[in-house]
Amino acid sequence: MQHSPARKRAAPFWRDERFLQALGQGLFLLAVVGVALFILNNMRAGLQKQGMTLGLSFLSGIAGFDIAELPIAYSRSSTYWQAYTVGLLNTLIVSGIGILFSTILGVILGVARLSKNFLINRLAALYLELIRNMSLLVFLIFWYQGLCLKLPKIKEAIVWFDSIYWTNRGIGIPWGIPTASYPTFQLILLSGIFLALIVFFSLRTYANRTGRAPLTLLWSALAFLVVAALGWLILPVKPLEFSIPFPDGLKISGGKILTPEFMALTSGLTLYTAAFIGEVVRAGILSVSHGQVEAARALGLNGFQTLRLVVLPQALRVIVPPLTSQYLNLTKNSSLAVAIGYPDLFYVSGTIINQSGRAVEMIGIVMLTYLTFSLVTSLFMNWYNAKIKLVER
Repeated sequence: MQHSPARKRAAPFWRDERFLQALGQGLFLLAVVGVALFILNNMRAGLQKQGMTLGLSFLSGIAGFDIAELPIAYSRSSTYWQAYTVGLLNTLIVSGIGILFSTILGVILGVARLSKNFLINRLAALYLELIRNMSLLVFLIFWYQGLCLKLPKIKEAIVWFDSIYWTNRGIGIPWGIPTASYPTFQLILLSGIFLALIVFFSLRTYANRTGRAPLTLLWSALAFLVVAALGWLILPVKPLEFSIPFPDGLKISGGKILTPEFMALTSGLTLYTAAFIGEVVRAGILSVSHGQVEAARALGLNGFQTLRLVVLPQALRVIVPPLTSQYLNLTKNSSLAVAIGYPDLFYVSGTIINQSGRAVEMIGIVMLTYLTFSLVTSLFMNWYNAKIKLVER
């Protein structure tokens, strides 16, 4: 009689690799929670000794200080929360403008760095190497002190086209003042955006079906501009009344005044970040096989068509991930505005801390705000990266 082979005995659970991994992760999580609770309790005890408790009710208190840059209505009698909102919007404005123009300049620099023209190539290389190896804080202070504050005085202002004034008190530009028909014009602009989206997706569908590549963004922008121009012409009252700046004693009146702090911060972040984006673009273009370029030339495409239709679509898969990091860096680097006196999120929060003494709450709010900026930017860029990634067939 043959005996069946002995069954392999299962290992006890305390030797199971999956159990050990779960146990280790659980212990680590408990340690993190324990340290966090210890810090929180220690902080509460310290605040209680000073007669303070954690809370956000102080945000409804009167701010009592002025802010130079005001994207919304604000006065000394406004609340701390309204002051914080002003700083938040100032940061968003600087970051949005910086991301837009640094991307445009970075693409130009990246392409110029690969140009066969010796002068263009060397100038682009010099710019990229010089800016990338410079401290951003030093660069911003130099840009503010050495350029923006060294512009002529108002009486000696540099005037362009009789409507743009360059002075050390700011740059005065023509600006539109809303009239009674402006709300209607806003609805017309919304319809123009809707039409531009229809044109964009229609051309994308046409390109996917026929294999042709029309200038999608150009035609979409033209559709929006046509609607905006028609709306401007058909309204009985112009939606905007343009105000032209003019010297008024020791200041510039009328128009829109771009302060030296705003110009220094925005242009400085743009020029600095563009250098890093330029290197990212250059690396992305070099990642595309040279055979792709030769094939495009063999089909009769010129240099611009080759770059737009063949090289950049493939290079974007390499460009987008590091480009996301540069966008995040620009947004977080805007906090250096405190060095040149621009009232951004961090600057205003520091003033609120000095006024209210609520350092813990305000620092927590600032950290959460910058975290939100980073998560939203990463979410959008990751979505775009998933849209353009190479799909294997």
